[in-house]
Amino acid sequence: MKQFIKYTLVAGLALFLTNCNDSNDNAIDASSNNSASSKTLRRCATYEVLQQDLLKDPSLRLRMQTLENKTLRVLANRSNAKLLSNGNVEIPVVVNVIYHKDTEKISTAQIQSQIDALNRDYSATNADYSKVPAEFASIKSSTSIRFVLSKIIRRYSSKESWPMDHTMKYTSQGGIYPTEPTKYLNIWVVSNIDDETLGFATFPGETDRSGVVIGSPYFGTMGTAVAPYNLGRTATHEVGHWLGLHHIWGDGDFDVANCTDDDGIADTPIQSKAYQGTPVYPSVSSCGAWNEMTMNYMDYVDDAAMYMFTAGQASFMRATINSSRPELLQKKKKYFK
Repeated sequence: MKQFIKYTLVAGLALFLTNCNDSNDNAIDASSNNSASSKTLRRCATYEVLQQDLLKDPSLRLRMQTLENKTLRVLANRSNAKLLSNGNVEIPVVVNVIYHKDTEKISTAQIQSQIDALNRDYSATNADYSKVPAEFASIKSSTSIRFVLSKIIRRYSSKESWPMDHTMKYTSQGGIYPTEPTKYLNIWVVSNIDDETLGFATFPGETDRSGVVIGSPYFGTMGTAVAPYNLGRTATHEVGHWLGLHHIWGDGDFDVANCTDDDGIADTPIQSKAYQGTPVYPSVSSCGAWNEMTMNYMDYVDDAAMYMFTAGQASFMRATINSSRPELLQKKKKYFK
């Protein structure tokens, strides 16, 4: 039986967190039409940043566990879950652009292209949704979550690259302080993140620094966005973390087959490790007689190779909003313009 991830075990992630930005590309399955050595591989620093935060604030672990328990209670009694009258959850987004070069001062059009990409992916209206293999067709799903661009804040910085921490969220450090993080999804778009990291997010439980951070080469579908991460799916992946999802292979060491750890979602198959590039379907699991769901948004593949959430993931994200981000369910919001 698949088990939900408990944050009391996060301290045991040290090896995984060390490897999350490891330069040893051969540690990850890189089955791809592109040479792994010729391009940046997907790197998500969410767990590394989480480990730093837990060391600095031990009470965060209890907050995260409490919220996850609330989420599980919502899932167990979905009749108490709330949606807006049209059946959707609507998330207002504030985009904080921190640029060093003028070319990094991304346009409103590029920002809107990212919001549009999120809405396609989270509503299952993305053009490549039809590529989901037949064996997963019965569990692929829309999330009933949509995003609305509420405000754009831009600021010049002398920094050419930002560390994998929350520095960019503080005005005193040259960043931009988040706008009402309990009511808005804050996304910081920065010039670059150290170690060629594409992005990272905070899990529910983080308060003042809640949000998503993405490098400008991986944000949106135009302008500074570069292949193979120019379909807006770094944000799709990181917002999944912000809404409580874990990587599809779980929180373990992703470069060695591990058949005991997983993401805690019942309808995603046990996956042995992360995949990179553009894997050729089917990728038979080393854990058993099934195929791995490499096209899931919570894997590490290229943007063009990921194109689905499962019904279980969708339910978990909606339950997370009910338990951890209830302000998003208010029918009347003051949207910035």
